[in-house]
Amino acid sequence: MMAEHNPAPLDDPSPRRSALLRNPFRGDAFGRGAEGFARMMGTPAFLVGMTLFCAIWLTWNSLAPVSAQFDPRALNFTLLTLILSLQASYAAPLLLLAQNRQDDRDRVQAEQDRQSNDRNHATTDFITREIASLRLALNDVATRDFVRGELRDLLEELDSDQQGNDSRDAPGGRGSRGSRGAASPLDADALRAILREEIDAVLSERERIESRDAADTSPTADTAAAADYTDSTDSTDLPKEQNTL
Repeated sequence: MMAEHNPAPLDDPSPRRSALLRNPFRGDAFGRGAEGFARMMGTPAFLVGMTLFCAIWLTWNSLAPVSAQFDPRALNFTLLTLILSLQASYAAPLLLLAQNRQDDRDRVQAEQDRQSNDRNHATTDFITREIASLRLALNDVATRDFVRGELRDLLEELDSDQQGNDSRDAPGGRGSRGSRGAASPLDADALRAILREEIDAVLSERERIESRDAADTSPTADTAAAADYTDSTDSTDLPKEQNTL
């Protein structure tokens, strides 16, 4: 019995068969070969070898016996002339092909550089806008000198009020003035509470801005040390003023 032949289904692709002879003009092999030939012709070794080859050829066909000469001088070295002409006729197109491939690579590289420059320009613009917005935000934040000045003014007002209340509470100034003097400590406590709330709000706002700046940028070691020193100075100065209050 003959063996049954079951054809493969139509949706099953047939195995790929390798070609017996490789096409040298397929793909990028021929271009790479042309570039290699052009690169070899531009080396000192090729120039030295070509010079030695021509010198030996001319010397042999000029000084050797006539029976041993294969390109006699009487025929003006016809064979050498044909060889050099053939080399030049093939070298020129190969050099042009290598130059075209190099131009294509340069064009692609230039396009990639342009895209990279555009991205860097966009990044620089974004960073510039962010820095400008941070500067505008920092202008609205109370500085340490401003807070100290406000605290100093409030302390002076409290001291003046306290001195006025003490003068009213002096002997001979009781009665209605005494009741008014009794209410003044409550007013001073309320002012102190308001002052503490303002200080806490300023400190919290400053910490929020500093944390946002630290998240947006990566400061160096010196900048981080300076920031820590400033925070420590602020934290040691402000509690002293609160204790004074």
